Amino acid sequence: MSEAAPAPAAAAPAKAPKKKAAAKPKKAGPSVGELIVKAVSASKEKNGLSLAALKKALAAGGYDVEKNNSRVKLALKGLVTKGTLLQTKGTGASGSFKLNKKQVERCKISL
Repeated sequence: MSEAAPAPAAAAPAKAPKKKAAAKPKKAGPSVGELIVKAVSASKEKNGLSLAALKKALAAGGYDVEKNNSRVKLALKGLVTKGTLLQTKGTGASGSFKLNKKQVERCKISL
């Protein structure tokens, strides 16, 4: 009955606190949502601008659509839920989109 209790693990090395990575500066220029609204407003299509045509317009404006495809889709969904854009065809981020004229009028009145 004289078993020695194992020594506590106090000799374990203390973990150093993790250093946070330096915050990257925010890139200058308009956001993806602003670029999308500009492209849709410039379109003269009656039924709105399709996703493929929107991506072409963004790429023509110098935006890297292949690299930031998920950002484009998230921005589209966000603009539809806010009411800035109306989705005329499709679901989610696919289909055709046009400006919500009621939302635009509200913005003009509030200014």
